[in-house]
Amino acid sequence: MLVVDTCGWIEWLTDGALAENFAPFLADSTNLIVPTLVQFELYQWCLREKDEAAALDVIGLTETCLVQSLDTRIALSAADISVRYKLAMADAVVYASAISAGGQLLTSDAHFEGLPNVQYWQK
Repeated sequence: MLVVDTCGWIEWLTDGALAENFAPFLADSTNLIVPTLVQFELYQWCLREKDEAAALDVIGLTETCLVQSLDTRIALSAADISVRYKLAMADAVVYASAISAGGQLLTSDAHFEGLPNVQYWQK
């Protein structure tokens, strides 16, 4: 199972420099977990950069994947991860979501570089 960080979704949606790195993973929704926090960040980004219709379209794409809600187990794991790796709350929740599913986080956010179960692409 895989979690694509919000930055990966945005790269793919905007055909950014790393879009090709994320595209094969985003094409296979059966193996893709989308934390509800990633949905929040994508919706917020689309509202800011485009409009509500585009934001809802993007959320529709995420709904074809396995959406993972933030529950107590993930929240506590995220708190542990935040302290251990000095990650901000949102980053820790996304990372904990991947770990809890026994999966891998795919990202281009530098603060994840070198962490276990992370595939990192430098911008």
